[in-house]
Amino acid sequence: MFKHPIEPLRWSETPITFDRRDHWVHLPRPGAYPLVVSPVVSQVRLAKVLIDGGTALDIIFASTLESMGYDMTSLVPSDQAFYGIIPGAGSTPVGWVTLPVTFGTRDNYCTEYVNFEVAEFETSYHVILGRPSLAKFMAIPNHTYLLLKMPAPKGVLSIYGDLQTSYACEAENIKLSDTLERSRNSVLVA
Repeated sequence: MFKHPIEPLRWSETPITFDRRDHWVHLPRPGAYPLVVSPVVSQVRLAKVLIDGGTALDIIFASTLESMGYDMTSLVPSDQAFYGIIPGAGSTPVGWVTLPVTFGTRDNYCTEYVNFEVAEFETSYHVILGRPSLAKFMAIPNHTYLLLKMPAPKGVLSIYGDLQTSYACEAENIKLSDTLERSRNSVLVA
């Protein structure tokens, strides 16, 4: 039987480590806050991008695309439902789109093209980056430090989350979830 040689993944030679130097702020409850970063997506800096290594999807919200000036008629149709984003409800994306996502600075950056499912419901985030994009960037999230690290041409990028934005997004999502639950309960009672 013919065996194919194992081809190393791009950037796999770059070690990524975490240590005390990464500890930038006092977190009263490490791991309690979401990792929210602000990459450039299709030449627009988005301030509320959730790093969610637990999901197998990369999602951009229709309202985000519209505010970026994207022509929604050019979406590729999609009919595959996904679950787990809205508690207890499934959702069918309105389509999908491939967009460039860039982390870093002019001096040292990394850009990858990400296939996004386009969701029509609302959350406090502009985008959710899941396992597919983390793998594409060879990125490692650390929720203790609210930090995302990834290899780039001039060394490892350290992308710090914003604690205030994380807290605000979490509070808004709790409010949205509460509103959705009340709406669901009022339908059951009626």
